Amino acid sequence: MTDIFIVDACRTPMGKLGGQLAFVRPDDLAANAVASLMGRNPDLDPMAIEDIQWGAANQAGEDNRNVARMTALLAGLPIEIPGATVNRLCGSGLQAVVSAGHALKDGWGEVMIAGGSESMSRAPYVTLKSERGFPTGAPDTADTVLGWRFVNSRMEEMYPPITLGMTAEVVAD
Repeated sequence: MTDIFIVDACRTPMGKLGGQLAFVRPDDLAANAVASLMGRNPDLDPMAIEDIQWGAANQAGEDNRNVARMTALLAGLPIEIPGATVNRLCGSGLQAVVSAGHALKDGWGEVMIAGGSESMSRAPYVTLKSERGFPTGAPDTADTVLGWRFVNSRMEEMYPPITLGMTAEVVAD
């Protein structure tokens, strides 16, 4: 069995909704953390990095598509370094670390970077595309900061979606 180790760790800064970090993109937050990690480990050959696993829960705005790949490129890593984005909602960053650990344990490489970033201040409003041409009326729009949006009516009947805060209260009870 292969032993794996966390050799170094750093984190993105934390702020409050609409606070000092509201003007910083989530992919820039991630790239800053990865670039800082690389700066602290100058003996690490970037080409030794097999993969970047990165967690992002919202993925409705600037962190859409593959924020892990954008992070690698924005951090100045070689273009050959791949990235995979993981979404397990509030546990996304931790899941990225677990996923990298599993990959290392299974021999998929010797060096990986894992983490997560989010910016709720920059979470966009989203609108569904019309199901028909020439729609009338105001479109359904949702704020992607927290909670569910555009819920499947069957899911709502089976398991009424509740917010994270409400979930905490249910778990506490």
